Amino acid sequence: MSRSVKTTPIGIDLGTTYSCVAAWFDQHNRVEILPNEQGNNITPSCVACNGKELLVGEGAKNQITRNPTHTVFDVKRIMGSRFNDTSLQKDIESWPFKVIQGSSDKPLIVLEHMGANKEFSAEELSSMILKKLKEAAEAYLGTTVRDAVITVPAYFSDKQRQATKDAGTLAGLNVMRLISEPTAAAIAYGLDKISDPNHPQQKNVFVFDLGGGTFDVSLLTISRDGTISVKAVGGDTHLGGEDFDKAMVDYCVQEFKKKQKKDISKSARAMGRLKVACEKAKRDLSSTAETSIDIDCLCDGVDFSMKVTRAKFEDLNARFFTKCIEHVENCLRDGNMHKSNVDDIVLVGGSTRIPKVQQMLGEFFDWKPLCKSINADEAVAYGAAVLAANLSGNGNKAVKDLILLDVTPLSLGITTEGGYMSVIIPRNTPIPIMKEKKYHTSYDNQVSASVRVYQGECGETKDNIFLDEFTLHGVPPGPKGKEKMKVCFSIDANGILDVSAELVSTGNKRSIVIAGSGNVSKDDIEKMLKKVELC
Repeated sequence: MSRSVKTTPIGIDLGTTYSCVAAWFDQHNRVEILPNEQGNNITPSCVACNGKELLVGEGAKNQITRNPTHTVFDVKRIMGSRFNDTSLQKDIESWPFKVIQGSSDKPLIVLEHMGANKEFSAEELSSMILKKLKEAAEAYLGTTVRDAVITVPAYFSDKQRQATKDAGTLAGLNVMRLISEPTAAAIAYGLDKISDPNHPQQKNVFVFDLGGGTFDVSLLTISRDGTISVKAVGGDTHLGGEDFDKAMVDYCVQEFKKKQKKDISKSARAMGRLKVACEKAKRDLSSTAETSIDIDCLCDGVDFSMKVTRAKFEDLNARFFTKCIEHVENCLRDGNMHKSNVDDIVLVGGSTRIPKVQQMLGEFFDWKPLCKSINADEAVAYGAAVLAANLSGNGNKAVKDLILLDVTPLSLGITTEGGYMSVIIPRNTPIPIMKEKKYHTSYDNQVSASVRVYQGECGETKDNIFLDEFTLHGVPPGPKGKEKMKVCFSIDANGILDVSAELVSTGNKRSIVIAGSGNVSKDDIEKMLKKVELC
């Protein structure tokens, strides 16, 4: 008879540029960040093929300048996207690796492996990063890891959340819960304070999470009884450090063109080297007013050398920084709170180290001190590990008492006559939630009803995110408006949607769980698992 071994659940921050894994240790009464095989607490979210083997993490990032066309980064920006999405098309223009259109408009990344081109979905590549983190956790803990809480940007759509969950399954993980990144950071920030007897009954906390590829803002209240309640969320899944790097890269390309009359934008190797140099310069400019970008033999034997000031960097990215503050204003408005009623402003994500970001945020909140007491790179994984312990019944009293009340980031509804959006669940509604609305037949002798599900804030569904559709057949023919249909939307704690429609007169019913990008079925997952194992 086999004896069941108690495994440690982990928390994973699956980031655009870097990822991190953590676990709660009962014996130490705290969360520990688990290092990778190089001893680093954060792992680059990179996958590469060097012709013979597949490299993930540090190994992939370290050879990016030598092998730019077969090194994939920013894969989080592809998760849950359609190939023809405008934002993805813009990204594809700047990426050195190849992205093609697969079936159902699903983007596929092409990598050369063992002498042949292989196509990978974003879920498959993300699963390789998750598997790497899982292996690092197993090496550190000395035990098999199965259960995990994985974080997603608060502003991720249903498709992006489902794609993340699929990636976890492919990595051999049981995804206990998906949690919004700023909510995880709030747990990391609030855990000690919840157990503090001097903590006020309730605190209003604003989390400003600016990472490598995504930006989230979240307004929460943290109560002394252990309840963390999200009031409003906002953000942009396409705004972060990668965009700041790109602005600098574009500027350098123009300067090189001016001085040398050469366009390096079509050289993947030159652009890869320039990207690495610009990322380093960006980091330097957080602690110094001026730095230089120096690259030997950038193109056709020509060296590149240029001084960059912090002021120039701020000027290049001014529109992004302004956008950040606009999202702060919108989130407070949605949460119906004046900025003077915010008790703490918590900074999360590596890009919050940029002095201009801190200055603009400080100015907006009338110079209320910004909280930098939690590690900007590790806080999200820390909070995820606390929730993983809570869901497993592990942890101390503060961990066990934790209650999370999250919200849905975008409105959900169906298309009605004329292509208009009929909202069933408005954005910032607390989840889990179930809501229903009644609709009637729109023309005489209608025998079926199509239910097309959308997510977004625009009045017309063509401007929103299409999620899925199904048809309810067997509508008894009759005059327009006679037959009624009840449409029910149900969102679980992961923020994943279940839709059902029922004919009131006959009880005839159909339902679907909105699947991920490209509708990943269990069969698809089996096929993907086999493919990932081959690599």
